[in-house]
Amino acid sequence: MLFDPHDMNRLAILLDVDGTLLDIAPTPREVVVPHSLTQTLARLRDRLGGALALVSGRPIAELDEFFAPLRLPAIGGHGAEMRPVADGVTLSGRAAPLDPLFRQRLKDIAALHPGVLVEDKGYSLALHYRLVPKQGLALVHDVKHAYEAWADPSFELLTGKAVLEIKYAAFNKGSAVRDLMTYPPFTGRAPIFVGDDRTDEDAFAVVPEFSGHAMSVGRKLPGIDDHFKSPDDVRRWLERLADGVSVA
Repeated sequence: MLFDPHDMNRLAILLDVDGTLLDIAPTPREVVVPHSLTQTLARLRDRLGGALALVSGRPIAELDEFFAPLRLPAIGGHGAEMRPVADGVTLSGRAAPLDPLFRQRLKDIAALHPGVLVEDKGYSLALHYRLVPKQGLALVHDVKHAYEAWADPSFELLTGKAVLEIKYAAFNKGSAVRDLMTYPPFTGRAPIFVGDDRTDEDAFAVVPEFSGHAMSVGRKLPGIDDHFKSPDDVRRWLERLADGVSVA
């Protein structure tokens, strides 16, 4: 699909972060945000009249930290948080917290698998095994068993790239994107959503409701319009858009 750089007032661009904008790092805190990327995003935001948003599993406060001094509209925690206006307040309380007993059970499981990193987001808990891939099979088995025994259908188990995450099921990136598109300057625009992981598939499913366009990273998916090979390709594409160059 060809995007006309001179017709940006009808588009909104929504971007996943890890694995899409940024290269995957050994741990969540080790990701690198190129200075040139923040400059590109700032230029693109201006060309879009502000209709540029980050859509991430990370908390919004963490996104602000990594992309500082740039602040953008954002969806955090897979939809648990939303900030529809860059300089506005973060709307939280959209997701129920994990039960403390189950949270501790998951941490106990992680402790049985040396090298597994626990990322406690409050509204969700992620267990990363990228540093110890050989632990993955046993970790997945133990976490799935604990999740099934817990038997609370209001929460869901997500599987990603060397990560397992338990979160509130009522919200996801798709439902959050649907909400974001009701706020100016996103209202009435066609969203382009770019993502790479299982959690992004919820947003892929929603963008057609707004005559939007889905683009995957790293893998081709059935029903997805286009795809990029890597985050580096995404960054180059965004730079061309920000510079007003026609891109396919």
